[in-house]
Amino acid sequence: MILASASPAVLTLAAATAVAYLVTAIGTVRLGPQLARAAVWMAWLLHGVLLGLSLFGQEPRFGFAPALSVTAWLIAAVYAVESHLYPLLQTRWTLSVLGAIAALLAVMFPGNPLHPTASPWLPLHWALGIASYGLFGAAVVHAWFMTRAEERFRLAADPHSGMPLLTMERLTFRFVTAGFLLLSATLLVATIFGGQLYGAGARVKLDHKTAFSILSWLTFAVLLIGRARFGWRGKRAVRVLYIGSTLLLLAYVGSRFVMEIVLGRMS
Repeated sequence: MILASASPAVLTLAAATAVAYLVTAIGTVRLGPQLARAAVWMAWLLHGVLLGLSLFGQEPRFGFAPALSVTAWLIAAVYAVESHLYPLLQTRWTLSVLGAIAALLAVMFPGNPLHPTASPWLPLHWALGIASYGLFGAAVVHAWFMTRAEERFRLAADPHSGMPLLTMERLTFRFVTAGFLLLSATLLVATIFGGQLYGAGARVKLDHKTAFSILSWLTFAVLLIGRARFGWRGKRAVRVLYIGSTLLLLAYVGSRFVMEIVLGRMS
């Protein structure tokens, strides 16, 4: 934990971000739809400023917690836009709680400083990878909403979620497709420039991160082929999506968590 190294401005902003997310979570019903959406946007903006200060400060750092924080921020952005397009879409307290936790974790565990000899391709590699994380995260959230709506429909309960079920399914696979393209670009950049990405004589090797990334890419490829060729949908498609997303989470966040926290290594 490197909480003591964070500046007072970053600590204050992290606390404000967490409070904004928690206000959204706790006051969803009492705030009303318009105020709830405004609270989501406020939390998202504060979170964005926090990420900017943390990632682009005097000493750029990155690790498992900042990766989770950026992912949560991207998912919140998607949800904020959709809540504007679909006003009846309820603000989910779980997303707000996860956003608050992710923002605080990024300050507590800011990750490793960027090596001065790292390749200029490294920011592109990170940007593509984290963007794919965010898109697959949004796909998982939509799949979860879709599964709950289908279960409520089967139980003859009110399945209304503010977004038509078919629209939610369509958006889920659009996010999967876009995430797959970005993940493919991430792996391509790593393959071409892998020997120079992290500098200091870094070498391309088949480690846990690479293995999990390839496995997740293959899983998403199977999902998209199954969807296009065999019309996969419902529980089967959602199950494969969950498996691929778990593998992708383990690829960077999982491996960096083990390195930084469990093993205590900074490289």
